Order: sequence, then C-alpha cells, then structure tokens
Amino acid sequence: MAPDGQVDVLVVVSGLPGVGKSSLADAIGRRLGAAVLSVDPIEAAIWRSGIPPSFGTGVAAYEVVAVVAEHQLRLGLTAIADAVSSLEVARDMWRQAARRAGAVMRVVEVVCSDEDTHRQRLLGRERGIDGFPEPSWEDVLRRRDEWEPWRDQHLVIDSVRDLEANVTEALAFLRG
Repeated sequence: MAPDGQVDVLVVVSGLPGVGKSSLADAIGRRLGAAVLSVDPIEAAIWRSGIPPSFGTGVAAYEVVAVVAEHQLRLGLTAIADAVSSLEVARDMWRQAARRAGAVMRVVEVVCSDEDTHRQRLLGRERGIDGFPEPSWEDVLRRRDEWEPWRDQHLVIDSVRDLEANVTEALAFLRG
C-alpha cells in the first residue's frame, strides 16, 4: 500500500507507434507526479552501448522498464510504462512486475481512429531519441498485424479526441 492508503498502481499505456501514447503517458505522469518509463529511449541506449538492434534488445528494454517500475511500486509510487506492448510476452512482464510489488495494473490502450491523422503524426514526428529511428507507416502496419487483443480489463482512448479530455477520462479510470 502507498503511504496514503491507496493501492500502488502500474499504469501501462499501450498502443501502436504514433498513436499518441507518449503524450498521454506524459500528461498522466505530470498530473499524478508519477514516473513515466518509456521503452524506446532505453532500447536506444542499449543500441548505443554497442549491442545491435534485434528482437532481443526490445525484450531487454521492456525488462529494464519492468524492473524499474517494480522498484518504484515498492517505494509506494505509481509507475507508468509507456510501450507498444502488442504481444502477450511483453504484457506478462508488466503483470509480473505489478504482482511481485503487490500492486495493481491498469491498462490504457491508445488508438487513433483516423488513419490519415495517424499517418500524418508519424510523418511529422521527431522525438529526438538519440539513435532511435522513427517508425515508418509500414512498421506500424506490421505491428498492427501482430497485435494481440488485451485480455486484461482496460480503457481504450482515441487520440483524435482532445488530450485533456483523454487525460481526464484516463484518470477517472485509474481511480476507479
């Protein structure tokens, strides 16, 4: 339990690249005063250390975020994982981290219902993660094809809506 009597929460913000999950995760983190742990910069750091990009470096980045999130949860802090999390293997990392820390996991899946908007966001996106290339539309389609539906209770947020409205809805879900 957190010091204020609230249950510690691991918030997983999931969705395809470019849908707006990082914007939502960051906004929720600011409102809650919670750590936002993003997989992409960690994977980029692994690559910069000389380990070539592979499925394994992606798994390693997820594992690092899960370990850091678990530590935050054990300190009685809310942690937010910002990651695509398209496959059950990644989702199991989140579940196990929450379970080991005695916390609950809440999932917010971010979608972009307008394909043209989604494509435009990718074209104009420049996150500035050293050594991490922005995904192409083909990368997004590949991830969409491999997407496994969430089996956990979760909230679906459509990022074509106003960010503040989405943050308000997500916070209500997290508190409920």
